[in-house]
Amino acid sequence: MLDEQVAEQLEVGEGWARRWSAVWKSSDADVVCAVRELAAVPTSITVPVRRFAWRADQRHRPGLKYMQATGRMHGFESLAERRLLLAVDFVAAADEVLSQPFRLRFSSKDGREEHIPDFLLVSGGGGWLLDVRPAHLVKERDVLRFAAARQAAEAAGWRYSVVTGWRREVMTGLETLSARRRPLTDPLGLHDRLRELVAERPWRLGQLVEATAVPAVARVHVVHLLWHRRLAVDLAAPLEDASWIYPCGRG
Repeated sequence: MLDEQVAEQLEVGEGWARRWSAVWKSSDADVVCAVRELAAVPTSITVPVRRFAWRADQRHRPGLKYMQATGRMHGFESLAERRLLLAVDFVAAADEVLSQPFRLRFSSKDGREEHIPDFLLVSGGGGWLLDVRPAHLVKERDVLRFAAARQAAEAAGWRYSVVTGWRREVMTGLETLSARRRPLTDPLGLHDRLRELVAERPWRLGQLVEATAVPAVARVHVVHLLWHRRLAVDLAAPLEDASWIYPCGRG
C-alpha cells in the first residue's frame, strides 16, 4: 500500500520533524506543534479537527458509534470507518479513540500539503495512527498522504496502518456478536457452565448450547461471552451452529 517510490517524494531531509507540523483542536483554540512533539500533546483536551456533517445529497455516510471500550460515542465519516471502530471495540485495542485527531502539514517535492488521519488509538502501549480507505478507492495522492502519516507516526513512536477492507464473514460475525455486548444477568449460572464445557474440549456451537439446561438462553450467553472474549471462535468463517467454540485465555 505504501509504495516506497511514492514515499520518496516526501521532503524528509535534516530537521524535517521540526518543519512538519500538526494542528490539533481543543474547545478553546487550535494547538500547533512540531511533528517531533506529537506524542506530548495531551489528547484528553482535543476534539476532532473536522466536523461530521450530514446532508441529503452526500455520497458517504457519516455517523456516531458507541464504543464499549471508551463508554462514549465516536464520529465516523463512512461505513468503512464504522467497521473499523467495531473491530477496535471488539479487540479492546485502545483506552481512547480520537476521530480526525489532527491536521498534518508536511512537505513533498510538490510543496506544502495537508492530511487528516482518520483515527488515533491511545493505550498504555502507546499510539496507533490509522487511515481507512477501501482498496479500490486509493489514489496515488492518497498513498503520498499515507506515507506522510506513517513518517509522522514513526517520529512520535506510534504504529501506523492503512485499513483497506475486511473479509465479509469477519464483519458479519462482529455485527452479530456486538448485539450482545451489553451486560447480562446470569441467574442460571450459564457463563460458568459454558466455560466449563469448552475448557474440556472444543464444541460446535449448536451442540454446546444443547448441552445446557436452557439451550435458547445459553445461545444468547455464548454470543455475549464471544464478544467479551471469554470464549473464542474463528471469525474467518460464518458464525453458525457448526462453528467451533474454543476456550479463551482471558480470565
